[in-house]
Amino acid sequence: MSHPTSSPTWTRPRPDAGRRRLYPPIEPYSTGMLDVGDGQSVYYEECGNPDGLPAVFLHGGPGGGCSPWHRRCFDPARYRIVLTDQRGCGRSRPPAWAPEADLSANTTWHLVADLELLRTHLGISSWLVFGGSWGSALALAYAERHPEHVLALVLRGIFTLRARELDWYYEGAGAGADMIYPDQWEAFVAAAGPDVAPGGYIRRYHELLGDPDPAVHGPAARAWTTWEAATSTLLPDQDHIDEVQDPAFATAFARIENHFFIHRGWMEDGQLIAGADVLAAHRIPGTIVQGRYDIPCPMGTAWALHRAWPQAELVVTPASGHALSEPETLSALLEATDRMAHLGRPTPAGPAPAP
Repeated sequence: MSHPTSSPTWTRPRPDAGRRRLYPPIEPYSTGMLDVGDGQSVYYEECGNPDGLPAVFLHGGPGGGCSPWHRRCFDPARYRIVLTDQRGCGRSRPPAWAPEADLSANTTWHLVADLELLRTHLGISSWLVFGGSWGSALALAYAERHPEHVLALVLRGIFTLRARELDWYYEGAGAGADMIYPDQWEAFVAAAGPDVAPGGYIRRYHELLGDPDPAVHGPAARAWTTWEAATSTLLPDQDHIDEVQDPAFATAFARIENHFFIHRGWMEDGQLIAGADVLAAHRIPGTIVQGRYDIPCPMGTAWALHRAWPQAELVVTPASGHALSEPETLSALLEATDRMAHLGRPTPAGPAPAP
């Protein structure tokens, strides 16, 4: 792992950053289902300019799926925007909420392989990779394995599945998120049932979410998703909390997340941060946007990543939590995609020298 010789620099959003807005709504010009093997088909769509800079949006969770407004994080005149629902969620099939769903072929490395298959299917030589929360982990895993196909990374709310990150947010050892949101944590604990000690919540929820009885896995799924939704924004967002109560969404989201977490992402602890040397070696530019008050994915992980990859710009949004939708964070991400829209384009030649 490389380390800078001095503290990494970071920038604040511009004073007018909160005024930035999403690009206007846009519809796909192409959609499809890609057979990725293992009985899985993943949904993808393309929007914007077919001749623009290719960019792929990696959603969070894992298990969250893409939304129409995710298309609007890129200038549609300058980007060929690719969205995809990862295995088991959104419009991909089979869905993880189905009783017969088998998650054994849904791992970090299956998803990395799916992205590479999608890239070649679309005839893209290299692309900008945009990911937040779990999407940042998947973006790093992909870029560290296939750096030759990555033009740049735009990352938000950094999450790398280290044990300390999962313990902080899900295991209630008395020195984590449970100390900041004790009221929401109490509901999460109650839904886990009796006789669960700190450090045992991911395991207990794995048992509950794997139960085929909707009377068992349904309440557990809603408690899991509610804990995340209630703690993801600096200020409470009841609309977001209400959105995650849908039984099918909550079940798919919670099952996939828990499946990834109980297996620690099928990675060595700290692997994604240690692997950032690959990004530096290939001179991959990047922007890391991190909310100062991000509870699910605290800033320490973004700081550690930037220490390992000092070439990336770290933008700390001072009055933001975890969510992509928070104004400072969204504005910083839009500014990053605007700045990077020229990547992969030849620099116009200057005037010929005078004879």
